[in-house]
Amino acid sequence: MKKGREHIRVDHWLAAIFLFTMAAIAFVNVLSRYLFHFSFAATEEITINLFVWLTVIGGGIAFERGGHLGMITLYNLFPRRIKKFSILLSATLSALLFILVDFYMIKAIYSEITQFQATSAALGIPVWIYYAGVPVLSIFVFLGVYRDATLKLSKLEQGS
Repeated sequence: MKKGREHIRVDHWLAAIFLFTMAAIAFVNVLSRYLFHFSFAATEEITINLFVWLTVIGGGIAFERGGHLGMITLYNLFPRRIKKFSILLSATLSALLFILVDFYMIKAIYSEITQFQATSAALGIPVWIYYAGVPVLSIFVFLGVYRDATLKLSKLEQGS
């Protein structure tokens, strides 16, 4: 990122909005239980699904920042060609993992729409709507994997 230029990052904003919404819902629910001895059933449903969506977005941000576990000590011992191969292999396997997640989630969405037509317990929302967030938001995971790999490859080419 260049100095003086601010970029609007949709993934960062979505993560902030989801986290704020979850905190606000939990706060309102705690106040409701304390003051009125009444709990809103829908709060748990909304919070759990926002947490899943936030985790997907956070995974993409973590990929981009290199925040996932790695074997950096072993990596540092590799020659340049093996380092390049390991960067590409890691990015490919990470992308394949989320392609599999998306594939099975899309199958589950299809099953929910065509066969089961289940609705959520508290709000009565079709369950597939909650499921749809995972493949849609995994776009940010793929972007994070790509950004991480390109950054590592460019640093490797510069000799850093």
